[in-house]
Amino acid sequence: MHALFLQLLCLSILLLLLLLLPFSTPSQTLNIINLGSTLSTIDDNPYWTSPSGEFSFGFYPLSEGDHYLLALWFTNIPIKTIAWTANGDHPVHKGSRVELTTIGSVSLFNSTGEEIWKAEPLDGTRAASAAMLDNGNFVLLSTDSTIKWGTFDQPTDTILPTQIVNRGGKLFSRFNQVDYSSGRFELALQIDRNLVLNTIARPTKGTYSTYWESDTINNGYQLVFDQSGDLYLTLLNGSPFNFTEQQNTASTREFYQRATIDFDGVFRKYAYPKNPDKITQKWPQNWVVSWSVPSDICTSMPVQVGSGVCGFNSYCVVDDEEQRPNCECPPGYDYLYPNDRFRGCKAAFEPQRCEANDANSTMGFEMRAMVNTDWPLCDYEHFELVKEEWCSDTCLKDCFCAVSIFREGNCWLKKFPLSNGRMDTSVGGKAFVKVSNSSPS
Repeated sequence: MHALFLQLLCLSILLLLLLLLPFSTPSQTLNIINLGSTLSTIDDNPYWTSPSGEFSFGFYPLSEGDHYLLALWFTNIPIKTIAWTANGDHPVHKGSRVELTTIGSVSLFNSTGEEIWKAEPLDGTRAASAAMLDNGNFVLLSTDSTIKWGTFDQPTDTILPTQIVNRGGKLFSRFNQVDYSSGRFELALQIDRNLVLNTIARPTKGTYSTYWESDTINNGYQLVFDQSGDLYLTLLNGSPFNFTEQQNTASTREFYQRATIDFDGVFRKYAYPKNPDKITQKWPQNWVVSWSVPSDICTSMPVQVGSGVCGFNSYCVVDDEEQRPNCECPPGYDYLYPNDRFRGCKAAFEPQRCEANDANSTMGFEMRAMVNTDWPLCDYEHFELVKEEWCSDTCLKDCFCAVSIFREGNCWLKKFPLSNGRMDTSVGGKAFVKVSNSSPS
């Protein structure tokens, strides 16, 4: 009887030790970064990695070669993917450094020694160390390993599994595929508790208008990306609200995952296979979109101010295969920046002059038709009960007119710059674009 008691007592003590072990030895699961540690762009490996090696925090070289971001990225993916950056608007040059200072802050110094960014504990205390965690959060820690600040607290364009966006939190898109400065779109869980996508003004980040919303005013609580890989909005009563009908098909055990507001204004959830050889052909060795909102960015706008999805004087059309927006120039127009088609188009001809003689003013110009195309917010005239030919001719004779739209007996005259252009069967009607009669088709 006494021996049985001793066995039970020993078993109880062993179980208690097993339960306490993970919590009493946090240093075994963290790569602790001590105060005074530094990274420099001239180091061979200018970054700190998570214990698993799946995430890195440090200097990320841009395509220019001598410019760097202080960033956090997925380490094991051939397609290097940044999940967070401190200085997207202000890349630094070679010779810059980041330091975990002796007072417990993380400071970024440019090549001249000027501090251009700093993170410190939100409660005013001093951090005792830092660490790059396996969930993708770079954190400042207290002496008892409590998180005092983390990159999860200040997201840029991306959130990761286990990350939460609270009321008032925002994500900002980058400017384009290779430019990490703040772009033209934001995702915000507003103070009124509605989750929205807005167009914004560069570079001030002022809000223009909303083009998608969750309709959870006075009810939304947190945007949650949970450990299992599900992304949803929790309501005040604690219940989850799925703001998309698309279903999650990837697990965090088999896939890297992220949710990003992309430079084209779409909020997308992505998955990338951790072991591509073990995954079916449905998931190639690439970032695959599992869902997105809005479903058609081209027709989800217009916005009252700004160019829309594409730049001025261009129009947006969704690619049928990849379901991504393409920006096209109308006939007679060229891309303003051929390497960045989202920045708009310019006329490839001299503009029509306003002459006293209407007959002379039309010489050298013609109207070219485009079906199911519109620039809906550039109107300066509207006529009803007219014919298609009349609508086209009226624009041709009007030196202020760039495009006319005819639809169901209505005619709208459009002025420069053309904005919020889109081509889609839901648009209907016909656009007549004024061009030089020597312009290529």
